[in-house]
Amino acid sequence: MTADVGAQMRKGVVEYCVLGLLAHEPMYGWQLADALTRAGLIASIGTLYPLLARLRDNGWVSTFDLPSDSGPVRKYYRLTDAGTAQLAQFRAQWAPFARAVTGLIGKG
Repeated sequence: MTADVGAQMRKGVVEYCVLGLLAHEPMYGWQLADALTRAGLIASIGTLYPLLARLRDNGWVSTFDLPSDSGPVRKYYRLTDAGTAQLAQFRAQWAPFARAVTGLIGKG
């Protein structure tokens, strides 16, 4: 098995993980990067911003600026109605997909 299998799996779900985080509350880039890095889904904040740009281009997230007490204005990301719908579709498909894969590969 090659080491990039994990990378391919992460690449397939990380966008939806961002949508899931934003379903709870709007977040700025550093917050998102911290949560995704701690979960092992991205390696660094540098990989997050192209992903956020794609999500915005797709109409799944929008941005707004808020002042920060500890520095410059922060750009926050929030889920759009289209993003909420996309996340709902992913959620509906994820559990059956995960069960099918687990059934095929076994639990160890």
